[in-house]
Formats: sequence, structure tokens, C-alpha cells
Amino acid sequence: MPRHPQEPDRASPAEPAPEGAARPQSEDSRQPGPPPRPQATNDGPRTDDTGAASAVDQHTAAMQELEDRWRRALADLDNLRKRHARELERERTIERSRTAAAFLPVLDNLELALSHSDADSGAVVEGVRAVRDQAVGVLEQLGYPRHAETGVAFDPAHHEVVSVVDDPDIEPGTVVQVLRPGYGDGDRQLRPAAVTVAKRE
Repeated sequence: MPRHPQEPDRASPAEPAPEGAARPQSEDSRQPGPPPRPQATNDGPRTDDTGAASAVDQHTAAMQELEDRWRRALADLDNLRKRHARELERERTIERSRTAAAFLPVLDNLELALSHSDADSGAVVEGVRAVRDQAVGVLEQLGYPRHAETGVAFDPAHHEVVSVVDDPDIEPGTVVQVLRPGYGDGDRQLRPAAVTVAKRE
């Protein structure tokens, strides 16, 4: 009989692959999947985190220093304001005392004039006039000179018009009469002189 080539036994199990040989991949294992996640490491904070923390600490320290300086400046300002108020009140008291002391001789002379009221009326008038001149001198020493000049041109910085007169012999705008003297000049003016002025045509 002719011999047929021996066919492989289909029912025989496949022989295991030798150790170390590559195994064929199954259809399920050949499908693409998500990439593997990197494993977290516990090597400590990164360099950029450390730098950020350091910058925050420096900023906090700077803010604290500015706040301390601000509080010290407020305290210094409050102390300066209180000291200035005390010094201002003290200077006012000294100035009032100096002014009052300057007028004491005037009061003494008025007392002396009144003590001679029974004497000659002409002497009393002269005494009162002398006291008036003394008081005017005290005001001038304090920086408030007297203004009671007539025949001068009207000056709104020194004069206050109370009335006007029509006199053809007097140049218009000329001070004819001083009804109340003025004292002081510019920023140190106590009051302007009340005057009568010739009428302007």
C-alpha cells in the first residue's frame, strides 16, 4: 500500500514556547490604550516652589516694616501736634503779657491825670493829650503806627470813606477830615482810618 504523508494531529495541544522567546500578542493586547502615568516621587519641594515661598516671606517682612514705620510716623505727628499746641498757647500768653505790660505806664498816667481833675482844666487837657501820645507810641512800638493825616490822596488800603464834601477849592479825592484814626499797615493793619473825602466831579 502506498504510504500517505503523515498529517499533523489537529487535536494535539501546542507545545509551550521556549523560555525567553517572545510570545505572540493577543488581539486584546494589541489595541492602543492610555499612556502609563508617571510615578510620583517624594523628593521634596521643587526649586520654583522654594523661590516663590521665599519671595512671599520677603514681601511680608517688607509690609511689616512699612506698617511699623507708618505707626511710628503717626505717633511722632501726634506728639508734634500736641507740642505745637502747647507752644502756641505759651507764645500767645507771653505776647498778651508783653502787650499789657507796655500799656501799664499809660494807665498810670491816666490815673495821675484824673487825680488832678480839680486843677486847671488846661493842665488836665495837656495831661490827657500826653497820655494819648504815649499810647500811640506804644502801639507803634508793637508794629501798629497811627494814620490820621489830612490833605493826602485817598488810599483804599488805609482809608474808609464815611462821607464826601463838595469843595471846589480842594482837589477831588483828597482826605479832608479824619473822623477816626487808623492803625497798622498791610497785613498788620488793625483798622483803616475813617475819613471825609472831597467829592469827585
